[in-house]
Amino acid sequence: MFATGLTLSYPLSFKTQNLKLLSLYTDSSPHSIARKLIKESKLSRVFSRKIQIVDYASLIQTLSQRRLPEVAHEIFIQTKSDNLLPNYRTLCALMLCFAENGFVLGASKIWDEMLNSSFEPDLFLISKLISAYVKVGCFDEVAKITKDVDARYSKLLPVVYSLAISCFGENGQFQLMEGVIEELDSKGMPLDSATASAVVRYYSYLGSLDKMEQAYGRRLRKFGIVMEEEEMRAVLLAYLKQRKFYRLREFLSDVGLCRRDLGNLLRNSVLLSYAADFKMKSLQREFIGILDAGFTPDLTTFNIRALAFSRMALFWDLHLTLEHMRRLNIVPDLVTFGCVVDAYMDRRLARNLEFVYNRMNLDDSPAVLTDPLVFQVLGKGDFHLSSEAVLEFSPRKNWTYRMLIGVYLKKKLRRDQIFWNY
Repeated sequence: MFATGLTLSYPLSFKTQNLKLLSLYTDSSPHSIARKLIKESKLSRVFSRKIQIVDYASLIQTLSQRRLPEVAHEIFIQTKSDNLLPNYRTLCALMLCFAENGFVLGASKIWDEMLNSSFEPDLFLISKLISAYVKVGCFDEVAKITKDVDARYSKLLPVVYSLAISCFGENGQFQLMEGVIEELDSKGMPLDSATASAVVRYYSYLGSLDKMEQAYGRRLRKFGIVMEEEEMRAVLLAYLKQRKFYRLREFLSDVGLCRRDLGNLLRNSVLLSYAADFKMKSLQREFIGILDAGFTPDLTTFNIRALAFSRMALFWDLHLTLEHMRRLNIVPDLVTFGCVVDAYMDRRLARNLEFVYNRMNLDDSPAVLTDPLVFQVLGKGDFHLSSEAVLEFSPRKNWTYRMLIGVYLKKKLRRDQIFWNY
């Protein structure tokens, strides 16, 4: 259809003054607006019966930005009736205009026409088209694109399959994602390491633990693919949020705790699982295991222990933790200070706080340097939450830990006075 009767290719200009026509769209029909745009273009003259190729991609893109797919459709119909045939750039712009504005049927027709022509869609177009369909929630059209590419352009298949898996996984369309993966398996095409890791990540964020573990076993462990930090964090977060601590420890035992490229992430996660259940003996045993394995505890390691000791009112263990941090020159953060404040305030021992803080630098600027995974399980203490609110309310002030503690103690005193007045 597109390869016959070709003569010259003319650009359909879109002058600045023609933008005024678009502002009249509310008072005019798409048909009349389209005729006016064509009349004002360089192609408003009599043509022969031969089909001529035209390029009006910039016009279509402007109409798309102004949410006028109906006008773009009328221009497409009328130019074809005038023996003017859109070139590849124009067809791409038109198809994306329809897809981005929810005119799915129109976009699907353009796609089918392109497949039956001499034009071959490129990866850039397919990627943009898939993104457009995802934005309007037309996942079935994405599945159709993968099948069409499979039937006609096999060389594009690996990349298109990866794009489809990503768009399905990121949006929780796991049934469609599994369908694409099964197609790959039936063709003997294994997932590349990046896509396989992404599948595990998608299940971690939006799927079930069972599906996540199956994906890990079938897609990563089976082929010896090592999970990177992003995927590892997603898996750990899935276990921790659902408080499946025993399964977390089993998973980490299978992965191995001796990966130094992840720092203390894996071992800290095991500590966190014990701290969340307040299994203090196991927590201490695991901490000693970190030292014996040659790992240097970091701030998150100590804060996990400090949070557990604080909430269990284990003051001696809390003091030993602070002393250990001083020996290793690990600077405490807002979480560490919060553990001490909360422990003493909860037991109404505020007068003894000075004994602890004599060995801590109260004039440092407050900062939170603890791994956010900790807060997913243990939450934030009262002093931590109060201090964050103060810092957010007055961000320009040069706050120190001494000032934050002073504000917090005054607030607690005022609260107690109001209580006793009633």
